[in-house]
Amino acid sequence: MDPLTIITTLALVFGFYMAWNIGANDVANAMGTSVGSGALTLRRAVIIAAIFEFAGAYLVGSHVTDTVRKGIIDASMFENDPRAFMLGMLAALLAAGVWLQTASYFGWPVSTTHSIVGAIIGFGVAYKGMDVVHWDKVASIVSSWVVSPLLAGTISFLIFTGLHKKIFRSSNPVAAAKKSRRCLCSLCL
Repeated sequence: MDPLTIITTLALVFGFYMAWNIGANDVANAMGTSVGSGALTLRRAVIIAAIFEFAGAYLVGSHVTDTVRKGIIDASMFENDPRAFMLGMLAALLAAGVWLQTASYFGWPVSTTHSIVGAIIGFGVAYKGMDVVHWDKVASIVSSWVVSPLLAGTISFLIFTGLHKKIFRSSNPVAAAKKSRRCLCSLCL
C-alpha cells in the first residue's frame, strides 16, 4: 500500500478519535451542570451542544486549525523531511486523543487545547529542538487561556450585578423579572 494512503487513513482515524474525545470532554464540561441541575434534559442538551459545537467549528474552526497546523511550530524546518512532519503531527494527534480519553475516564480536568498544543510543542522540540517552536505564538495562545476566563468572569459579574439590582432588589421581583424578560426577548428579535 502507498505510504501516503496509509498516512491519510491514519490521519482520518486519529482525527475522528480526537474529535470523539473532544466531544466527550467538552460537551460534558459545557452541559454537565445544566443536565445535572435539571435545567435541561439530556436530549435538549445534546441538541443544543450539537448545534453550537458545529457552529463553532464551522465559523472559527479554520482559524484554529491554521494556528495548530502552522502557527505553533515552524513547518518550514521540515521541508527536507516532510514525512517526519506528517508522522509527528499524527503522533501529536494520537497523543492528545489518548490523554483526553484517559483524563476524561478518570474525571480529571483537562483542556483539549492544552493537550494538542503541548503535544505539538513536544513533537517539535523532540525532533528539531527549541528553535522550531514559535514561542511568540505559544505566548499568545497561553495568554488567551488567562484572558478568556478573566473576561468571561468579568462579564458574568456585570450581568449578575445588573440583574441582582434590577430584579432581586426591586419591590416586586416577579414583575421585574417578567419585564426584564420582555426587554431581553425584544433584543433577540
